[in-house]
Amino acid sequence: MATTERPPSRLRAWMLEGLSDMGKGIQQAPHAKPEPPHKGQRWWRVMCLTGVDYFSTLGYQPGIAALAAGLVSPIATIVLVIVTLAGALPVYRRVAEESPHGQGSIAMLERLLSFWKGKLFVLTLLGFAATDFLITITLSAADAATHLVENPHLTSALQGKQMLITLLLLALLGAVFLKGFLEAIGVAVVLVGIYLALNVVVVIVGLYHVATAEHVVTDWANALTAEHGNALAVVGVALLVFPKLALGLSGFETGVAVMPLVKGSPSDTEEQPTGRIRDAKKLLTTAAITMSCFLITSSFITTLLIPENEFKAGGKANGRALAYLAHEYIGGAFGTIYDISTICILWFAGASAMAGLLNLMPRYLPRYGMAPAWARAVRPMVIVFILVGFLVTWIFDANVDAQGGAYATGVLVLISSAAIAVTIAAHKARQRNWTIGFAVIALVFLYTTVVNVIERPDGVKIGACFIAAIILLSAMSRIARAFELRVTSVSFDALAERFVRDIASRKIRFIANEPDNRDIAEYREKIDQIRADNEFTAHDDFVFVEVTVTDPSEFEAELTVRGEVLHGRYRVLTLESSSIPNALAALLLQVREMTGCTPHIYFEWTEGNPITNFLRFFLFGQGEVAPVTREVLREAESNRAVRPRVHVG
Repeated sequence: MATTERPPSRLRAWMLEGLSDMGKGIQQAPHAKPEPPHKGQRWWRVMCLTGVDYFSTLGYQPGIAALAAGLVSPIATIVLVIVTLAGALPVYRRVAEESPHGQGSIAMLERLLSFWKGKLFVLTLLGFAATDFLITITLSAADAATHLVENPHLTSALQGKQMLITLLLLALLGAVFLKGFLEAIGVAVVLVGIYLALNVVVVIVGLYHVATAEHVVTDWANALTAEHGNALAVVGVALLVFPKLALGLSGFETGVAVMPLVKGSPSDTEEQPTGRIRDAKKLLTTAAITMSCFLITSSFITTLLIPENEFKAGGKANGRALAYLAHEYIGGAFGTIYDISTICILWFAGASAMAGLLNLMPRYLPRYGMAPAWARAVRPMVIVFILVGFLVTWIFDANVDAQGGAYATGVLVLISSAAIAVTIAAHKARQRNWTIGFAVIALVFLYTTVVNVIERPDGVKIGACFIAAIILLSAMSRIARAFELRVTSVSFDALAERFVRDIASRKIRFIANEPDNRDIAEYREKIDQIRADNEFTAHDDFVFVEVTVTDPSEFEAELTVRGEVLHGRYRVLTLESSSIPNALAALLLQVREMTGCTPHIYFEWTEGNPITNFLRFFLFGQGEVAPVTREVLREAESNRAVRPRVHVG
């Protein structure tokens, strides 16, 4: 349907090599090498890939929790764990059933909403998803730098270089992805295994010191009672402050996104991957239970054993509470090993988040026409994300605590949207009990999100910036690509192909007709008008072409051409598409390829203001059809001699 492209430059070929095409239906960009299909891995190994994001939050979660909730942190953490196991886990187990190919909750909501309102809703969620993943990258890099700078053996040499180290870690992450991020699961298994083992040691030692120093528990309980009154008041405060601890809810969206990597059962099919769904549920459940145990125990020991002032900015436990305990109670050698392990898993958590971004954005934006075609390629997107990461790091001054609100907001919005999506799915499936249960969970997460936004508005501000940027750039891209040929394939049924073959023996002439009543008078008047405008004789042959606009917000689509004979004499080709001009241009180019002849198509001028008609075309796929069809053909076929002809009477 299009002319042969010139060979790309070496830089362009390198930039477009290795596409992020994990999303079903996403086409590869030109000149890219296709990646071999993934054979799948055991669920517990894939859990480790999710775990570098999820479990690595132990590097900063206990410190941020203590700073945000104070003495109530252990109780608030228990509330968070209940919400995790009784709320987020059931929601994402259902998401795994509904989107076994890694589409996630955003795709579920996309299916429920159509036209532009659906696209705008998805773009909004993508803004918060970008907030989640990008803050994961910058927050993890900043905390890795904190562990490096605050190590007792390196403090004097690296003091004051937090920003520089964070930027270097981000640059290193970008360099790895530009080189080519190969199979990461093996590395993730090693990192997660070592990190969790070291945390088990720290937790056991911490619990031992709590148990042997009885006054620690008594002092904490007395201080808690003195500050908040009776136990009921403490629980009430915990319910109010637990949204500040929402960092511990991260990892669920990533867990669903990596589902295509789960091996499943030999009997699985693409349509019914029953084994993959079962094993993905094991992945989510095991990760949630493991993390819940660490969250409760780590929050307990850090709150009881670390002086409150050490959690504040400049304190030795700020952003590294468990590392502080490792150095304080086990020794400098073990503490340094713990620091190295934490730095590695935090840096690799950025890699996991980057992989999530590279899976998520190309799944939607290019398909909507709201990003350039190169946005499907890994390397250009890596450069964009790393530059944005530099900007976010500079805005937050590489501060771990300052980024906690933005991170929690992104996480909570995604989980809330997932809860809403599964509630709607259960309602459509007429599962009354599940509908009520998921609706309650959705309300809990909506409350948590609202409280977090009120307490820490930085998150929604950053999310709003991402949303505004995505919508603005998407609109600019959609306008810039308005005249691009965006039909991925054209197929003909038997009757339509027969019409084309028959007319190819003469001059191929099509009449573009906007279907109205489709009675005999409509077609007779149309032919009479075209003949009068172009001085044709009664012996000239025509085939009508009619396009019905489906969802004008869609950008790329396949085209099926069907043939009909109406009123015993008029041959009509019918098509359904998101854009009339694009459908007609694609049809003409395909007919030229089939017959080797240059087709002609005839229009009448559209009445009305040209600007209004262009907006109708941009938003609704209609409007100024004739000139836009000609422009689409001009961009798709540079050789004027073989370009299909457009005639307007």
